[in-house]
Amino acid sequence: MVDWTHERHAAAAVTRIERMARTVEGADFSTPVPTCPGWDLRQLVLHTGAVHRWAASMVRDLASERLDRTAIEAGFADLPSEELAAWLHKGAGLLDEALTAHDAGAPMWAWGGDRHVRFWSRRQLHETVVHHADAALALGEAPGIAEDVAIDGVEEFLDVLPYARRWRPEVRELAGDGETISWRTGSGAAWLITLGPEGFSYERSAARATATLHTDTAAELLLVVWRRGELERHRLEGETKLLRWWADHSMI
Repeated sequence: MVDWTHERHAAAAVTRIERMARTVEGADFSTPVPTCPGWDLRQLVLHTGAVHRWAASMVRDLASERLDRTAIEAGFADLPSEELAAWLHKGAGLLDEALTAHDAGAPMWAWGGDRHVRFWSRRQLHETVVHHADAALALGEAPGIAEDVAIDGVEEFLDVLPYARRWRPEVRELAGDGETISWRTGSGAAWLITLGPEGFSYERSAARATATLHTDTAAELLLVVWRRGELERHRLEGETKLLRWWADHSMI
């Protein structure tokens, strides 16, 4: 099992940004992105690159409050399409410089529960993993997500999901009376989600559950939980309505 640290997350984020830049280099940026309805490849890359620069700005200054991202996005709205891949790649260096300038535990603003620099190295890795998958799928390529990255990505999703209720009110409804959801992968990773009156909790476990989703790999599971993969293409057991209900209420 990989021992994920701030430094490892930061390095992996840089690698993933560089891979995404190579994926979109020379592409037709008017290509629709089916996993981001209404977006084309240009909009996807501009969003992703702006998020990297937004995060880098906040980490660099150890911001105590959220910076406005819309201003950053607007500043690059007219960037020529032939420069997009290089611009995206440049963002990897900016993010890496910011993330490696501070200790993992340096306090700063974050929208999740871990309000330290280390939140952003992990978040930017998985932000980029998902958007690289968007780009690859739009261009007919495989996302190519390593299992160790995907396993951490699934858990990062579960860690940040409760905090998304600020802009996704439906997340507040992810509660219950003890019902359980199992996510199991053919590579051995498994999670048990328990729905309690105050919300949900999770643990690494292959215990029996009210409903179970089976995927061949953690990478496939990561795409499903981020709504980049189709739930119905995988094996579902038990009260399958519960799995669909979770999917509908956990889209962030």
